[in-house]
Amino acid sequence: MIDSTSPGRSRPSLKPVIIAVLASFLLGASVAGFLAWRGYFTTTDTSAEIDFESGSDVPATATPSPSPTPIASETAQAAAAVERVEQTQGGIDQRLAAAEQRIARLDLQAQAAVGNAARAEGLLIAFATRRAIERGAELGYLGDQLRLRFGDAQPNSVQTVIDFARDPVTLDVLLARLDGLGDQLVTSNDQPSIERLRRELSSLFVIRRETTPSPQPTRRLDRARMFLETGRVDRAIAEVEQMPGAQNAASWLVDARRYERAQRALDLIETTAVREPRRLRDGDGQPIQQPGPAETADPS
Repeated sequence: MIDSTSPGRSRPSLKPVIIAVLASFLLGASVAGFLAWRGYFTTTDTSAEIDFESGSDVPATATPSPSPTPIASETAQAAAAVERVEQTQGGIDQRLAAAEQRIARLDLQAQAAVGNAARAEGLLIAFATRRAIERGAELGYLGDQLRLRFGDAQPNSVQTVIDFARDPVTLDVLLARLDGLGDQLVTSNDQPSIERLRRELSSLFVIRRETTPSPQPTRRLDRARMFLETGRVDRAIAEVEQMPGAQNAASWLVDARRYERAQRALDLIETTAVREPRRLRDGDGQPIQQPGPAETADPS
């Protein structure tokens, strides 16, 4: 048996291994130091820092922010929205009020139009009645309309016109009858008497103004004829009444007065159609509330 520890064999040396390990360690340390110097191991996360002063290893955190509060701009926007709503509501109220006023004006205008139309119809009825009277025609429908429209306002005038229309007389007839009565009007049928002699003597010498119409019977007859031709029946009646033979024209005077009263009644009915504020009625018998044009233009 041979002893391995015999002086004849040399023991292996560890020195090279130790040198290699030390060299590797120094190389790694150099590389780590170089990298640390270049800043490869520096971190920007502040949450991983340790508060060495307090000795606590709790990561540092940011200061907590206070609880959310209304922002000024949002408050201003809300206030502006409320103001817009209020303005919109106020605008709607104003538009409603304006619409109500327009409706009221339209209603008044409609009532005025209806009232004025009824007055115009009444005036046309009066004009048509006058034409019928002047022609001596029957009234018929016009008489019913006169009673309906003017019966409350002018009952006497309406009755006068209707009575005359039942026995009409025209200007042409009156003029023709006056011409037929000419000789009887200019002379008197009175028997000779002291009164007649006195009248004749008093008419021999007459002092009058130059502008005064002549009292001569023939001149009166001419004037009466002229008044009839121009429609002034009342003046013609006055001339005939002053003539010597006026008693011979009694029937003519009655008809002339009837015609003249009918004309005055028609004038009053026409005026009523324009001015009567309360008792005038329309074609349906309803009161006319709208004042006439004359009343509107002259309230007094």
